[in-house]
This record gives sequence, C-alpha cells and structure tokens, in this order.
Amino acid sequence: MIVDKLENLEKYASLNPLFMGAIAFLKSNNLNAMEIGKTELSGKNLVVNVAQTTPKTKEQAKLETHKEFIDIQIPLSEAEVMGYTPAKDCTLIETPYSIEKDITFFKGMAQDYITIKPGMFAIFFPQDGHAPGISPNGVKKVIVKVKA
Repeated sequence: MIVDKLENLEKYASLNPLFMGAIAFLKSNNLNAMEIGKTELSGKNLVVNVAQTTPKTKEQAKLETHKEFIDIQIPLSEAEVMGYTPAKDCTLIETPYSIEKDITFFKGMAQDYITIKPGMFAIFFPQDGHAPGISPNGVKKVIVKVKA
C-alpha cells in the first residue's frame, strides 16, 4: 500500500508500465467535474471509475483483495477512511474469488485504518487487503484499475 499526496503521483510511474497513462489522464481532467461512470483508457487494462459510495462504518466495510488489478483510489468530495490488512493475513473468506469482478471479500475488520483526504491517494496492490469507502456521508471518488 502507498499513501501520498496527489501532487506526488508521478513519482510512482515506474511501478507499472500503465501508471503513466493513468497519471496523464488524472492530470488532464477536472476530476471533481467528472460524471459517475467508467472510462477505458487502455482497453480493460486501464480503467477510470468515478463512483459515489454510500455511508459506511468500519464494521460495515469489507476487506477485499484483487489478483489481476492494482487500485489507485482518490477521494474527491471528502475524507475517506480506508482499512488495510496484508492479503496474507486475510483468512476468513466471505465471498470466494470472482474472476469476472477480480475480487475476494473477507470477514472481519481491517488491522489498521488511515484517513485519505481530498488531494491524496492510496494505491493497493494484489498483496494489499483493503476496506475502502468508510465515511459518514459517502464519498465521490476516483478508482483507477490498473492491470498488475
């Protein structure tokens, strides 16, 4: 997991060949003005999803992992709390891995939590269990799915 300010996102471009395309898109668009929905930048290998979450507590947020994709998550409307547990420590499977959705859900709460404010981002790799979307009001956010 990586957490940093959005202004530093380019420093991570070398971590994946598709990151530069994501960074270019994020820098050249007014993210707050974007409509809810998905935009494919490089076919299914690089997708930008603008989403609106519903209010959620730490107890309601489910730990999840992905095998095929890296998430770059950027809250827009307000701060979002995100849970973190290393994937190897996520053991109580609630919903088995879905190939179609590239997701496994786990029971229990995350080991740690961090607040990601607008102007910041979190990157979750396949080895990172995460429980996003924790906020009292719901959050408009950008989730970039990058083929790992």
